[in-house]
Amino acid sequence: MSGSARSACSADAFEQRYQRARDPWQFASSGYEIGRYRTLLAALCRPWYRRAYEPACSIGELTLRLAPMCGQLLATDIAPSAVERARARCRSFPNVRIEQADLAAGAPIGEFDLIVLSEVGYYFELDTLTRIGLDLADRLAPGGQLLAAHWLGYSADHVLHGNAVHRRLRECLPLAWMHGARHAGFRVDSWTRPTRTRRAFSDTPRSAP
Repeated sequence: MSGSARSACSADAFEQRYQRARDPWQFASSGYEIGRYRTLLAALCRPWYRRAYEPACSIGELTLRLAPMCGQLLATDIAPSAVERARARCRSFPNVRIEQADLAAGAPIGEFDLIVLSEVGYYFELDTLTRIGLDLADRLAPGGQLLAAHWLGYSADHVLHGNAVHRRLRECLPLAWMHGARHAGFRVDSWTRPTRTRRAFSDTPRSAP
């Protein structure tokens, strides 16, 4: 990883972005982002989830849209300013809890029947992404859904390309891959843990096309 990418991925670097701008990636105003949210919601397999987890929630725009579909929704971000803004956005939903946390430090305790890994995987090196993926898979309840979505453009801040993120997830996740699609500028893949086994299993890892 280059020095510039490493520094761009630090907790301080993310906080500085939110200090400079309330919405650094225009999650609330970009037509592309709003369309992406619609695509992600359409990719969900159920109308309602008992307990959901959204790491790297930023200012809470996707969180806000997931909230009505969840009995409990835990969202986290590494930047304190992002957490503060996400809490303000979601304050009308008592079922939403937003905390400051570093995804690389480990997933929360407990099981989730929905995990949304959106626009964060490309900030990690492959070994770290693999560890994160296995950790998230271990938290997925039987019959639950893990949904991943990442931009397919290029940024000096990113350690991996979005395609590399999804390729590694498909190689390493001990879950059953359900479906995937490429959209204008991003891709989405979805996995589940089969309900008849304690863990989901593929004898051979599946590689991305």
